[in-house]
Amino acid sequence: MIEVAAAIIHNKEGQILIARRRQGKSQAGLWEFPGGKLEAGEDVPQCLRRELMEELNITIRPTGAYGVNEHNYGSVQIMLIAWKAEFLEGEISLSDHDEYSWVLPAELESFVFAPADVPFVERLLKESC
Repeated sequence: MIEVAAAIIHNKEGQILIARRRQGKSQAGLWEFPGGKLEAGEDVPQCLRRELMEELNITIRPTGAYGVNEHNYGSVQIMLIAWKAEFLEGEISLSDHDEYSWVLPAELESFVFAPADVPFVERLLKESC
């Protein structure tokens, strides 16, 4: 099982950052909370800070665990570990994604998310009511 960290990043306006996986990547065209695979000896906050800088060129501050979801994609099984985080700074530059959007929690239902991210989307929608 592959451990993957995902950041639910909030900005000062109360919006959440989501990104769409580019063509050629697994789950291409689906939206996700950005993050990446944990490396050996790395904890989730370290992984998220590294991945968000590498993939989006932004600095975040992880603020706390949000949940864990295991999902079997057939060829690979992942454990998606979600953490809430605050956006600190940076001009977004995409490498693994072809689009990004800052959305209010209630707007998340307008996007098609990767299956592993769906439980977190559902929870955020409930919390926004």
